[in-house]
Amino acid sequence: MDLIAELEAEQIASLGKDIPDFKAGDTVRVGFKVTEGTRSRVQNYEGVCISRKNGSGIAGSFTVRKISFGEGVERVFPLYSTNIDSITVVRRGRVRRSKLYYLRTRRGKSARIAEDANYKAPKA
Repeated sequence: MDLIAELEAEQIASLGKDIPDFKAGDTVRVGFKVTEGTRSRVQNYEGVCISRKNGSGIAGSFTVRKISFGEGVERVFPLYSTNIDSITVVRRGRVRRSKLYYLRTRRGKSARIAEDANYKAPKA
């Protein structure tokens, strides 16, 4: 293993985060820590993961899209952010693309993603 990958693996191990296996097309619920004044709480953000960038490395991020009050809202989360409390996979989607940017132009039935009923986790 080269030096950079080794250092990155050390950093990820020191964070002690539990990141589930998810990809574009999966519906995820992200528990994000929100600070308002002196109080802090966890706010859930649930939507379809439309992209993942930089894989599962320390600099990785993912974009989640949801429809809020009839308007599409996207949010980019760093994978190993200290503000992320939890990531939960709600349902697995069956897609043939790694980036689902075409969902931005779709509404209603055409924006649906088929559920992957027989999902098998990759062997690590």
